[in-house]
Amino acid sequence: MKAAHLLLVDDDVSLLRLLSMRLESRGFRVTTAESGREALNCFERDRPDLVLSDLRMDEMDGLALFHEIQDRQPGLPVIILTAHGSIPEAVSATRQGVFGFLTKPIDRQELFNFVDEALAQTPGAATAEDSWRAEIITRSDIMEQVLEQARLVAGSDVSVLVSGPSGSGKELLAHAIHKASNRRNHPFIAINCGALPEQLLESELFGHARGAFTGAVSAHEGLFQAADGGTLFLDEIGDMPLTLQVKLLRALQERQIRPLGSTRSIAVDVRIISATHRDLDAAMKAGDFREDLYYRLNVVNLRLPPLKERAEDVPLLVKHMVSRIAERHNASVQGFSPEAINLLATRSWPGNVRQLFNVVEQCVALSGTPIIPRALVEQALASDENALPSFNEARAGFEHGYLVKVLKITEGNVTQAARIAGRNRTDFYKLLSRHDLDPASFKGKG
Repeated sequence: MKAAHLLLVDDDVSLLRLLSMRLESRGFRVTTAESGREALNCFERDRPDLVLSDLRMDEMDGLALFHEIQDRQPGLPVIILTAHGSIPEAVSATRQGVFGFLTKPIDRQELFNFVDEALAQTPGAATAEDSWRAEIITRSDIMEQVLEQARLVAGSDVSVLVSGPSGSGKELLAHAIHKASNRRNHPFIAINCGALPEQLLESELFGHARGAFTGAVSAHEGLFQAADGGTLFLDEIGDMPLTLQVKLLRALQERQIRPLGSTRSIAVDVRIISATHRDLDAAMKAGDFREDLYYRLNVVNLRLPPLKERAEDVPLLVKHMVSRIAERHNASVQGFSPEAINLLATRSWPGNVRQLFNVVEQCVALSGTPIIPRALVEQALASDENALPSFNEARAGFEHGYLVKVLKITEGNVTQAARIAGRNRTDFYKLLSRHDLDPASFKGKG
């Protein structure tokens, strides 16, 4: 990866030269400016990853420069340097969103520590080498391992199965793989296989001929054709009906699709990336997912961790989210207080990154100050916990609780549990598979 680019601003030329030499010795690329106006010109020519600015300068001081930079690139970290440091100035600067405050004479190691910390918490601009992964914000070792595997597999054309809990970013990873591949200049098209009824899903994937079914007044090109030359992302592949699984397997084997109601096959060149939050091994055992399709899709498996396994990413994600949300809603919010960040970082986040985004967006919308306090985060978390779930979430929650109850009553006897539920054994096993429940774990727990 390219060295981080630092913009150093001070009207003391000798100090500029000294700090520049120190930072360049650490491998950073440094641009210097002797005034706020010159710094803004440098900023527009070549956007830095971090700004270090003197506080007291003629015409435009460090805080005025900070606000100008935030208008141009919200969230970019700024470290203030001053020979006139005081507690009130430091408190005022950090409340306004300044990353840090260093007092002259500047200690060499303290400078390096501040710069490293600021860069570690900054999403950063993508370089030519890592632009494919620019949308994935992380400093987690677990995520870095996943991304390295994704980069390696992107160069081949094998099918990839991305597994992980809902809201963990499976589509984002799939898109990153596409951007790192030789298919990057062709379409990336995504579809949720669990969101459509069977006939409509078949039509969306493979297309249909005119008159193929009631309402088919004209021919329709399916997503396989639309993604030709590129990547087709099949989200929640575990929810695809068995009859469609057969047709998908045939399309992958023959590299041809046949639109619904047509007798003509069409050649397609598509890479498949699929994703699921379900246990497909259990689904196969329950007869809910075809084994031959599973091995066709799961040539390489990439597992995305839940957010609770990458808690160190929460401050980084929050900073990135605030920047995006504030820009979209023209809000003046610049970030969260340290206490608020600590509260967010220690949550378990069952809804993962998607849930975190919802809470951050609510806080930004309700905040009346540039820095969001802990109390507002507590309010947003309580509101999020009490939010009415969607119909599908409520149904899934009821089903899971009901199945656990009947399995406890029957001590894992599937025949008796299916009889209580009014389902045949096959359907009941499918329900258990959908909710990742193993009857054997309920033996002796009545």
